[in-house]
Amino acid sequence: MNRHFKIRLLILFVCAVALAAAYRNSRTETAMVEAANRFIQSLSPEQKTLTVFDFSAKDRLNWHYFPEGGYEEEYGYGRRGISYKLMDAKQQRLAGALLSAGLSQMGFAKAMTVMSLEEILRIIEKDTTGYRDIQKYYFSIFGQPSPTGTWGWRLEGHHLSLHFTIKSGELVSSSPTFFGANPHTVREGPHEGLRTLAREEDLARALVKALDAKQRREAILYDVAYEDILTLADQRAKLESEPPGLPVSKMNRKQVEMLTALVEEYGGNMPPDVAARRLKAFQDTPRERIFFAWAGSIEPGKGDYYRVQAPTFLIEYDNTQNGNNHSHSVWRDFNGDFGLDVLALHHRRYDHGLTRIHAAD
Repeated sequence: MNRHFKIRLLILFVCAVALAAAYRNSRTETAMVEAANRFIQSLSPEQKTLTVFDFSAKDRLNWHYFPEGGYEEEYGYGRRGISYKLMDAKQQRLAGALLSAGLSQMGFAKAMTVMSLEEILRIIEKDTTGYRDIQKYYFSIFGQPSPTGTWGWRLEGHHLSLHFTIKSGELVSSSPTFFGANPHTVREGPHEGLRTLAREEDLARALVKALDAKQRREAILYDVAYEDILTLADQRAKLESEPPGLPVSKMNRKQVEMLTALVEEYGGNMPPDVAARRLKAFQDTPRERIFFAWAGSIEPGKGDYYRVQAPTFLIEYDNTQNGNNHSHSVWRDFNGDFGLDVLALHHRRYDHGLTRIHAAD
């Protein structure tokens, strides 16, 4: 990774955190509104057409974690928004502040590291076509950000897809939340040994190894891992005809603590108030209704998959591609991705012109 690139990443990280911290109050929503409006105000009219869309736009529900254009033929849509490439330095810092408003410091650092892997890939693959480009991460804003309004925003690019929906000034959805890493472990060069999703891997592996033989027979579904996360980039997270795995009610206290730490790692990518809501969803669910499932080897580097499944949320992780060195992780809300169910219920009670979103639901 060249010196100029590392300096640009460091400046973007420091400035974004500083800008977000400067006007973050106790509420994530306040920080998001202020950061989004400052970002919008910095854009030219032409840039705004690339960035700001109606809240009812169908594209709000489209997402993917493949590289640029790698999914259009299958899904029928491309990636919209304004990329870092089309921003000047000030706009990049303001976009980074918006990203920082939607994540914890840990989550922000993780997102920046995911983006930096594109440069590592570019060097590894000797890409000269522009296919691997750290600046191909796109911001989209849906609706008009305001303290009492209904609006949303997204950041998306290769291995990073973050979605936030605010209704009447309240953050009602922060999912899907996707982080991926290719390479999962950097095996050469000055960043050899870097693992962006290290704790997502290590915490789950420690848990499955802590299970006794009887527990493993229930938790380990298959000897070979799935090729990818099962819910892919579908608008609705669905798991059909899949064995559930081991219920948490059959775990001992130490194992439950290990699973809790894993859930906290995924929730901890979000600001503290959002992370607390995610953890509460886990803690409030009866243990017999939460399942831990594993597929593949329990040894590192041999291909593995796991999920944590509750009635309201799903965590998936997979590391099988590129010689088991290419990982995907996601948090999904079964009834809350993109705020669809909350918005549909609200629409049934009050007509605010959201018919298109209700129809999509």
